[in-house]
Amino acid sequence: MENMYDAIIVGGGVIGGAIAYSLAKRGKKVLLLEKDRLANKASGAAAGMLAAQAELDEDGPLFQLAKKSRDLFPALKKDIKELSGIDIGLINKGMLKIALTKQEEQEYKRIIAIQQRAGEQVQWLTGEEAREKEPALSNTVLGAMYIEKDGQVEAPQLTLGFLKSAAALGVVIKEHIEVQSFHYENGNVAGVITNEGDFISNNVIVAGGAWSNKLLQDSELKLEAYPVKGECFSVCTHRPLFSSTIFSHGCYLVPKQGGRIIVGATVIPKTFDQSVTVDGISLLIERAKSLVPSIGEAEWEKVWAGIRPQTADGLPYLGEHPTCKGLFVATGHFRNGILLSAITGEVVSDLVEDKPTEMDLTPFRLDRMSEILT
Repeated sequence: MENMYDAIIVGGGVIGGAIAYSLAKRGKKVLLLEKDRLANKASGAAAGMLAAQAELDEDGPLFQLAKKSRDLFPALKKDIKELSGIDIGLINKGMLKIALTKQEEQEYKRIIAIQQRAGEQVQWLTGEEAREKEPALSNTVLGAMYIEKDGQVEAPQLTLGFLKSAAALGVVIKEHIEVQSFHYENGNVAGVITNEGDFISNNVIVAGGAWSNKLLQDSELKLEAYPVKGECFSVCTHRPLFSSTIFSHGCYLVPKQGGRIIVGATVIPKTFDQSVTVDGISLLIERAKSLVPSIGEAEWEKVWAGIRPQTADGLPYLGEHPTCKGLFVATGHFRNGILLSAITGEVVSDLVEDKPTEMDLTPFRLDRMSEILT
């Protein structure tokens, strides 16, 4: 049948695109449905950091997942370029996690010790050493974690790269089609019901970001997840102010090609409102200037906001529905959706094929919160 597929993916962001790409590489007939435009939500708004070590403090399951995903990007860059012609903008010039207080200095040195014991490349730079590396840094910088392996990509290009590569491999992509509910047979998923008809599959993957809970309403599963708005702005300079990504508490500065710099992001929980506020951007401007004073002379470009999916325990949901066979969920990646996209595509494809995954996904299972909340 024309409307029958090996897998149906709901969501046209970076996570849905990565899963579609991975399944297509394995020879699956795949349909991807997006209710809006592709890469139009959090994926298109992200700064693109691959901050496996800068974002995560402990050597836990999320840290391991993030490191494995980060390591996939060099090969991914090559494959996506060959299939789609899209350059994902992978840059590996390291990341500086800035300490502005003695307390932050002590905390970051503790994290460095943990990561070094885990075999990771990371070192402490004094304020003077950090400014020697990046002269534009403020004199208020006491020191920094220098993370050589943490890099960045162009988030919209990565998302479109996954999707265009998936399409080149045969994935059918449909925009402006909204999934209204799932079709079930004997308690198992059997497809989706949309505003443009039914599509049939024994495997349905919900990758709707912060909107995933709405999609799961009729499946008797409520995820402990909520939306978080993040406001950002960008500026341009005639010459690059710095080459490393600058990461600090409450603010990051990501240098892009051509002298463009993305600054983000506010954290406003439990809202789907994508408006950008004067207070939010003003706060980011002050924080950015406290790190790199000369950014105040940069030319203004634009502002925007994205809605990111967060979970109660900070871990994404990756797994099969506990009672409905064939219904899979991949959401809750919060600020690490770009970073975790590559590994998410692989592990979800393993789940769909009922293959053992390389990593233990127990910490990310869909029903874990019921144990935490009782």
